[in-house]
Amino acid sequence: MKTFFITLILTIMVTTVQAQQKSFYDFTVKTIDGKDLPLSTFKGKKVLVVNVASKCGFTPQYAKLEELYKTYGKNNFVVIGFPANNFLHQEPGSNEEIKAFCTTNYGVTFPMMAKISVKGKDVAPLYQWLTQKSENGVEDAKVGWNFHKFLIDENGKWVASYGSTTDPMSEEIVGWITK
Repeated sequence: MKTFFITLILTIMVTTVQAQQKSFYDFTVKTIDGKDLPLSTFKGKKVLVVNVASKCGFTPQYAKLEELYKTYGKNNFVVIGFPANNFLHQEPGSNEEIKAFCTTNYGVTFPMMAKISVKGKDVAPLYQWLTQKSENGVEDAKVGWNFHKFLIDENGKWVASYGSTTDPMSEEIVGWITK
């Protein structure tokens, strides 16, 4: 019985350490064009991950996200957009429609990924990692609405989470990028 409990405790400890060692770079996602993209492609860059939607009150943030990307993208920084239809069906379009909308209306040049789920039973593995302390080793962070922002450091570690009302050009985000 004593051996069982010791084995159980060691198993829990190893699992916890492994979850904390998992990084952003351990994931592969699909681009909006349907190609596999290992997130390890962004090693050495600070990353802002944001769930986006075309029919949301926060949709104009696309312009600020693009400004952020154009201003700081050459400084080892990238914005990555993940369209999601989890909130009042505000992203109903296909990947092709979403891409056309972003390009035509906001001139988006930052990487856009294929539409995913950011919450619920079908949540994408990356968003499980982003939102669960047991996965990212840092903090639980519920995605409350579209345009929720996550900051990932140059080593693929979870840094912070900001809600939809945080302006992409806020002091918190720009200060983090430039420090």
